[in-house]
Amino acid sequence: MTTEPSTYHRRLAEQKRTAIIEAATRLFMDSGYDGTSLAKIAEEADVSKATLFKQFPTKAALFDAIVTEYWKVEDERDVTPDSGDLRAGLTTIGNRYVALLTRPGMVALFRIVIAEAPRFPELGQTQFKLGKEPFFDAVRRYLQAEREAGTVRLDDPETAATQFLGMIANYVFWPRMLVMTWSPSAAAMARSVDEAVLTMEARYGVPGSVGDGRA
Repeated sequence: MTTEPSTYHRRLAEQKRTAIIEAATRLFMDSGYDGTSLAKIAEEADVSKATLFKQFPTKAALFDAIVTEYWKVEDERDVTPDSGDLRAGLTTIGNRYVALLTRPGMVALFRIVIAEAPRFPELGQTQFKLGKEPFFDAVRRYLQAEREAGTVRLDDPETAATQFLGMIANYVFWPRMLVMTWSPSAAAMARSVDEAVLTMEARYGVPGSVGDGRA
């Protein structure tokens, strides 16, 4: 007799997990991290306290899961494409970054961290360590691979990754934190990626390399 959970029970557990994460995000945004109890989250998610505690024994564990969920990338190749074609690779990464930053709930997540960071600095650390840092490191590694492939000339992949992601986020994401009606079109966001890629090519690309566009 197998003790493995059935497909049905695994699906049910995943549905409950999703409901808990969504409820916690709403409540953290409405009442603050400190003002939200696990009991209230269980009630909002329509699950028992036992179910919630089984998956998330502490509020910190739940917040870790929220951050991980929002920054989850289904296909690692969207962040670390094959090297050798700088334009194609950066475009793929840039579009993935836009998809993450515009994911429903991402703005709310950042607002929670910013609002609660003075009292709970660990929230900011979690957002960075489990969210932004893994994505950033993947971009840095990609640029290192392009340097080894001879498509870019750069001494500091970390600075280059910061510049690239910053150009995109400065248009796609950060205005949303202050301007509630900020909602650029898909075409406008795609243009912001294209412009960031062209800027990176102009600054770091090796003329004549594959995908450089200056052969």
